[in-house]
Amino acid sequence: MADQEQTPVFAIQRMYLKDLSLEIPNAPQIFLETEQPSVEISLEVSSEKVTDGIFETAVTVTVSTKVGEKVAFLVEAKQAGIFELRNIPDEQMELVLNVVCPNIIYPYLRSNVADVIQRAGFPPIHLAEINFESLYQQRLQQDDPKAGASDDAGSGIILPGSRH
Repeated sequence: MADQEQTPVFAIQRMYLKDLSLEIPNAPQIFLETEQPSVEISLEVSSEKVTDGIFETAVTVTVSTKVGEKVAFLVEAKQAGIFELRNIPDEQMELVLNVVCPNIIYPYLRSNVADVIQRAGFPPIHLAEINFESLYQQRLQQDDPKAGASDDAGSGIILPGSRH
């Protein structure tokens, strides 16, 4: 019985779109522009403990597109998941919350962002694949090595814009 209690548990409880915002401040004139837009994409990962053994991890992306100095559109989306994480060694918990969970969440986020941009009347922007392990390692290198791990972790990155 004691072995069962120590068996690591990783279970997805729920995936959901936590927040979605779309702004097209220069519509309808922006739809008449013929110049190629510039795209800036930023990404952030955050995690927090909800209750004992239950954690929420969220991946937030902001896509800002401009034609010259005019904003064509701005999309911010936060896709989240609730995960049951029990009996996972402390030294692996941050890795699970910042790499494993975002890898599960991100495909849903990519789909939602491409869909909302296309429904807004623009060609979809397909977000590139993200190596969350590399992103996590970058964050660790930037953090103070003497700082302890916490239940609330976050990391961010600015990605080069691209249209696919």
